[in-house]
Amino acid sequence: MDLIVQKYGGTSVRDAERVMNVASRVVEAYDAGNNVVVVVSAQGDTTDDLIEKAKEINPNASKREMDVLLSTGEQISISLLAMAIEKIGRPVISLTGWQAGFKTEATYGNARIDRISVDRLEKELDKRRIVIVAGFQGLNKYDDITTLGRGGSDTSAVALAAALHADVCEIYTDVDGVYTADPRFVKTARKLDDVSYDEMLELASLGANVLHNRSVEMAKKYNVKLAVKSSLEKVEGTFVKEVSQVEKMLVRGVTRDNDVARISLCDVDDNPGKAFQVFSMLAKHKISVDLIIQSIGKESKKDISFTVTEEALPEALELLEKDKDTLGAREIKWTKDVSKVSIVGAGMVNNAGVAAKMFEALYDAHINISMIATSEIKISVLVDRKDAEKAVVAIHDKFLA
Repeated sequence: MDLIVQKYGGTSVRDAERVMNVASRVVEAYDAGNNVVVVVSAQGDTTDDLIEKAKEINPNASKREMDVLLSTGEQISISLLAMAIEKIGRPVISLTGWQAGFKTEATYGNARIDRISVDRLEKELDKRRIVIVAGFQGLNKYDDITTLGRGGSDTSAVALAAALHADVCEIYTDVDGVYTADPRFVKTARKLDDVSYDEMLELASLGANVLHNRSVEMAKKYNVKLAVKSSLEKVEGTFVKEVSQVEKMLVRGVTRDNDVARISLCDVDDNPGKAFQVFSMLAKHKISVDLIIQSIGKESKKDISFTVTEEALPEALELLEKDKDTLGAREIKWTKDVSKVSIVGAGMVNNAGVAAKMFEALYDAHINISMIATSEIKISVLVDRKDAEKAVVAIHDKFLA
């Protein structure tokens, strides 16, 4: 008897018809003789609606109270799905994150999982019940409700699979797998049969919205076999595992990330330790920096440019403006009209000329590059947002069409 953890996203349970569809999929796995644990997200736009309700009352509500509010979205989903499975006639129980044993760090709004106490889960599975668990939530050491941040339900599912030593963790979404690019605007994009943890982690971090990067990190750490499948169609998905069959594909995917803003510190004093001063200050406030470029010093001055998420932009600008004189910057410029376009592939590391081929594709499409970052399995460039889709198509056609 296999133990399967399934996760269904918000669009998969957005209305009564889709809840019944998910119930049928869960029961099918159960009737095949498997133990089944299901993690669900809040229905459709429920989380956004709850955020708007909070803003109507208090735009500056504490993160603790926001977690109490936002956790209710998943609780609606688990109860409705349990009701649907009851209607079909199978034994089922729904559990909140804390009933399922999720213990998190004290942080509100973006907590990390410390541990999962699986006693309750194992007792319910021993009774041959289908267990429906609310994703995205847990309980901290103060017995306060916490949420796990963006993509938290994916992380909940992988964490459960690891804690229960599940045979597979199936992530069901409104797409049928991981593609070489976004098929909504890249017509030649094709689905991958499998992809390595490292490749998937890069794809997830660089804008491929199929899996959240924290869930992939956890899957790699605990060697959880992941499968990305469609909740709407019964077709083979994409497996994420330790070693994938690269099939001579140097590049496995092309991504676009619009959640990017560029900040430039102009005419900064060209002294040792200046970059450390800038980025250590941002790090103390937990502001993550991605692409970085520093100009060659001229007349004892230099420019430092870097990217942050759009969400982090206001706080980063506030900190930098406050310390502008200390940093010795003449001016601070910023823009949100940029996107990060990336290629990912484990086969790139031992093949010369990949970067040149990418830059050639952008040159042929008359797209300018403002920043570049590389690693063993990725190359990222910053381009004007208006050119981002065209850049993805051009690069995909060059490598994967």
